[in-house]
Amino acid sequence: MSKKIVLTGGAGFVGAHFVEHFLKNTDYDIVIFDKLTYASSGLDRVRDINAFDDKRVFFYSVDFKEPISEGITRELKNDVEYILHLGAESHVDRSIDDPSPFIMSNVLGTHNMLWFARDMINLKGFNYFSTDEVYGPAPKGIYYKEWDRHKPGNPYAACKSGGEQLCVAYENTYKLPIFITRSMNIYAERQFKEKFIPLCINKVLNDEMLTIHADETKTISGTRHWIHARNVADAVLFLFDKFESGESYNIVGEEISNLELAKMIASIIGKELKYEMVDFHSSRPGHDLRYAMSGSKMKEMGWEPPKNVYESLKKTIKWTLENKKWLE
Repeated sequence: MSKKIVLTGGAGFVGAHFVEHFLKNTDYDIVIFDKLTYASSGLDRVRDINAFDDKRVFFYSVDFKEPISEGITRELKNDVEYILHLGAESHVDRSIDDPSPFIMSNVLGTHNMLWFARDMINLKGFNYFSTDEVYGPAPKGIYYKEWDRHKPGNPYAACKSGGEQLCVAYENTYKLPIFITRSMNIYAERQFKEKFIPLCINKVLNDEMLTIHADETKTISGTRHWIHARNVADAVLFLFDKFESGESYNIVGEEISNLELAKMIASIIGKELKYEMVDFHSSRPGHDLRYAMSGSKMKEMGWEPPKNVYESLKKTIKWTLENKKWLE
């Protein structure tokens, strides 16, 4: 039997880039678990990367908020070597409006995937895909390391932190080979149009005003660390034969302010940026001005992003301008 990876959320934005990366860089068969919510755009992303008809890709319509069925477990239990649990509810605004789906997906859903993992006879690794937001806001000059305290500032981040704690407990209790990765603001081709970079592209193309998240003085822009999805997939693949069970790893991009990034996007497109600075945090708590993690652990292990932000961003914008259906 061929060896397999189970990848939750594989039809989604980040998941599809993982599918593409692992098809090109491994000989694993890819088993996608996805329930095709609004964020997946159906199977369009899987079709767009020419993986829909690939004989190495298998699709299971799975809602992991429910226990994984006995039939699927029986079908996969002998062949699965890695489980990449990327699937999650991930939009901060939506989590503030209604935390319930986030609790069900990111906490209960993680339990269901961990419980499923216990039945995989040849499992080598379970990757829980988390976020920098579990640490909460980072004051200037602070870069959180892997085992620093969590202080999530919104329901989405709290649920991802809860999923992490389940992983820590299940690794200890059931001896599952689990490793946690935390990534930062991920961008790439085919990103959902509500996210910052495709939103910026749309605003610039249409000569519309862009709102920039700033401090209460409306003079200091929020900042994030930005990284391309394929760079994140590369980091996870790097960890396959290097992770220690029960450990966590920060996958860090380059820190750029939201305003600087928006100006970079406008410059690449060749149009003027129209923007206004807005004190969004004071009017809506839960949106933090700065997140930051240290990438020193991965760097010391021998991994750094293969491509820098500007190079990847330029490629992403060029592709998006040639494929404007993803902005609609």
